[in-house]
Amino acid sequence: MNTTAPPRPPHTRHATPRAILAAALAAVLSLAALMYGGPAEGAVPPPGPGWTTQWSDDFNGSAGTLPSSANWQIDTGHGYPGGPGNWGTGEIQNYTNSTNNLSLDGSGNLKITPLKDGAGNWTSARIETKRADFKAPAGGTLAIEGRIQMPNVTGDQALGYWPAFWALGQPYRGNYWNWPAIGEFDIMENVNGINSVWGVLHCGVNPGGPCNETTGIGASRTCPGASCQSAFHTYRFEWDRSVSPNQLRWYVDGQQFHSVSENSMDATSWANMTSHAGYFILLNVAMGGAFPDALGGPTPTAATVSGRPMLVDYVAVSTKGGGGGDPTDPPTGSATRNLLSGGGLGVAGSASTATVASAGGGNFDGTPNNPQTFTATGVSGTYTGGSTAFDLFVDSGSTVANAQQARVSYDLTGDGSWDRTETYNYFATDPVPGYEHYTQAKGLKSATGSLGNMSNGKVRVEVWNAIGNGSSTLGTGNQSQVTIPFS
Repeated sequence: MNTTAPPRPPHTRHATPRAILAAALAAVLSLAALMYGGPAEGAVPPPGPGWTTQWSDDFNGSAGTLPSSANWQIDTGHGYPGGPGNWGTGEIQNYTNSTNNLSLDGSGNLKITPLKDGAGNWTSARIETKRADFKAPAGGTLAIEGRIQMPNVTGDQALGYWPAFWALGQPYRGNYWNWPAIGEFDIMENVNGINSVWGVLHCGVNPGGPCNETTGIGASRTCPGASCQSAFHTYRFEWDRSVSPNQLRWYVDGQQFHSVSENSMDATSWANMTSHAGYFILLNVAMGGAFPDALGGPTPTAATVSGRPMLVDYVAVSTKGGGGGDPTDPPTGSATRNLLSGGGLGVAGSASTATVASAGGGNFDGTPNNPQTFTATGVSGTYTGGSTAFDLFVDSGSTVANAQQARVSYDLTGDGSWDRTETYNYFATDPVPGYEHYTQAKGLKSATGSLGNMSNGKVRVEVWNAIGNGSSTLGTGNQSQVTIPFS
């Protein structure tokens, strides 16, 4: 619900001083709401007809506390460990877990507040959902929605502000160098206090490719009614697999302003973006960087003010329909799955490769280090009593003393806990270019937990270099596969 102008005091000939004071106070509070954001809605609104809420956070809690650690993890610093500097965008702030930058306001909102210290250094906050499996069901539709007020600042004072509500493909976690192939859905972006919302898709390769990186495929429009900065608006993204070709759609306050169709790009780029385990959701306010600089840079400037928060009333994920067939989704209970280039486990696609990061001379025997990760969700089947099998195509080129290692993990009920984890002895590749077969025949190094029947569970395969000073190549698509002991 958008904030409206402050109400006038009631027109009464016999208003008491107390009534006049109350009316004046109401007007002041309403004006404050207009300036600094309206109140939170009472609860996450119910989904529309046919939709089912899969996950949500209403940001209820005591003022000055951090958001739920069960739902969110907090990013800190200037980049992911081992990932691109300045978060890959050139932004300048340092992300913290301080409640000065990130907190609940006690009225049902999350506040993300950029702050500048006396030395001119900026801090802010960025969080991402613990879950990374938000995906449209086969034959159905996924919706990610949030009710948000952008930082209430415009003009020169807003130069450098970059609030965002977005999602990244699950395989990005732990890799940080496979962007943009794994996909990025920017549901709401804004820079420099401009009265516009941008919706953008990132995919393919960088630079160029089907999504014209680093720009992406985007569209923008002004916010309906009140400006984006002065009021709450509802931002929504839909991934629709109920239509052919599949579609991606962006909305503000229920009005569609952007779409991308599956047939707008090559099949491999679409599959890399959609055939992995799913997406995780992010909320942040950056300062400076490529996007705001392009429209007003270099930013921020001496005129940029500190302390204007982005307010988030709720974030909700819902689905509609499903159960139809999609070639990237194996049948429920399918025993053999291929390692797909986008990070999924599914039906074999065309031959492709993934780079396994170097161990850098370290010893990571038994401990995943910058692994390539492949995940299947919604897996159900009866345990056969057998064992995991896999056949991985690996090659270290001419690098001497490299060795790849694999771990296979099972979450039998999809509750987020791994009931069975199997780590296999590493495979020492020869220093001769050409693929070799790494299989379960190398034997188990360790195993925890036990297997049982799966119901809407998850399977994860991790591949990393346990030793060596060079990277390796892992064949994906129709080249490497895992067979799980379920029927």
